[in-house]
Amino acid sequence: MDPVIVVGAGPVGLSLSLALAGQGVPSVVLDEGPGKEEPRPARTVVLHADTAAMAHRLGCRTLRDEGAYFAAWRTMRRSRPAQRSTFDDGPAPLHLPQHALTRGLRDAAAAHPLVQLVTDSRLDSVEQDDHGVTAHTRGAETTWWRGSYLVGCDGARSTVRKLIGIRFPGRTAVERHAVAALRTELPWPGEALLHRSPPSGPEEVTSRPLPDGVWRLDWLLPARGELVTPDTLVTLIRDTLATWCGGTTPPYDLLDTGVHTLHHRLARRWRDGRAFLAGDAAHLLGALGTQGVEEGLRDAENLAWKLSLAWHQGASEALLDSYEGERRTAVAARLRAADQAMPALRAAGGLRTYLPGSSRSAESLLTDGHLGRGPLGAAPSYAPPVAVREVPTATEPGGPVANVPVTAPDGATVPLRDLLGQGRLLVVLVAPGTGVWDRRHWLGAGLMPRLAAAVSALPVRTDLLVADGYPGAPAHTVLLIRPDGHLAATFAGVRPAELYEAADAVRAGAPATRVPAPSAATTPTVVID
Repeated sequence: MDPVIVVGAGPVGLSLSLALAGQGVPSVVLDEGPGKEEPRPARTVVLHADTAAMAHRLGCRTLRDEGAYFAAWRTMRRSRPAQRSTFDDGPAPLHLPQHALTRGLRDAAAAHPLVQLVTDSRLDSVEQDDHGVTAHTRGAETTWWRGSYLVGCDGARSTVRKLIGIRFPGRTAVERHAVAALRTELPWPGEALLHRSPPSGPEEVTSRPLPDGVWRLDWLLPARGELVTPDTLVTLIRDTLATWCGGTTPPYDLLDTGVHTLHHRLARRWRDGRAFLAGDAAHLLGALGTQGVEEGLRDAENLAWKLSLAWHQGASEALLDSYEGERRTAVAARLRAADQAMPALRAAGGLRTYLPGSSRSAESLLTDGHLGRGPLGAAPSYAPPVAVREVPTATEPGGPVANVPVTAPDGATVPLRDLLGQGRLLVVLVAPGTGVWDRRHWLGAGLMPRLAAAVSALPVRTDLLVADGYPGAPAHTVLLIRPDGHLAATFAGVRPAELYEAADAVRAGAPATRVPAPSAATTPTVVID
């Protein structure tokens, strides 16, 4: 079977190719550029628990060396500290330059035998038939490519989106920020800050740490205003640092600057036959602390396991359609929440002018967007295909699972998220005490033999795991988890028929015929004019 064609070699396209490769699916990545990332320290991304874990699984080694976890999150209003939040109850956000994320993913892709990176390749036509997709590129060579599917990860001006005729409506210039990356010393090392209504300058400033004493500073500007000159930016920097450092501007080394204009757009459709859209090609967001790159990584994770199932076994149209149904719905909800909150958060009258009786401050709502909480920032939950919830747990069906330690039949104990992204369902039995037992005992004890038999009969490849505990779940709870880490169903004990029905619903009734996985020698089909 032909590889998947991925158009675009940014974080989303590279993540998708690696996610497919991890599930045995070859891909060819068409990169319009030369294959090198321009260092821009002022252009950064924030990854929360689920997306940071995904990038780690994909082999992105720059996370550790070039990223910084927030030690805490501070808010200030005018000259008064308002709140300080630590991350004792969960992972801190990870902040790193986007070029470092892209380079780490590119290095991992270049080293993987199932990923072919092709630089200097500009897409100019796409044709589909019942069996695949043909794409034509121009560049150093004029080339035809044949693929099983094609995914446009080629950014806001997506050529794929235009070629397949999908509209991209939305709002222009929702927010505008002046940004700077600089090396200096601030009074709260390693801690991010949201400063509302400072004594001078724009109405909102944020600072976020990077390694080696580097900070990214953002100043909220009028959405449509005058050009920001170098002198204006230097004044912003000096005044802001002086405000935070007792009235005196500390020494600083300015590394990079820019002005970012944020738009809110959502493609009408994310699928056209065998062609799909992901990342900025499908959506633009980023106001109020939301993260466009992060949503693109979630697109890649959601789509990868569905394309993998289609590539290996054949997938129903309903399963492939569910990519758009789940991801477009989630991003639309994020955009809707931002659009509803923005008038209250950006108006001089304040939050209560628009939301009488609201007990939430503007700082709290903005913090949600920056820290991955609430409607502005929380990881998405997808409607489960079947409403099976025999046992209530702390995770609602469709939500991302908690990262608890689990033990596999081979005796290895690892965090649950480390086992995602392999194209398999996961079945987890909650069995307190098994963590200290020898695997020879619990494999043949209690519910395990019957559960193992039920799992072996499922229509999708499935891994059987055991956990000492899971938040809110009593002993003998069985969890069915999708390949992307979202909870599909919970059962009170072993229910073979119900477990089969739920697994079949997750794959949307796809054919069960298995196709052998490709070898490392599998290569894309290429014809050069």
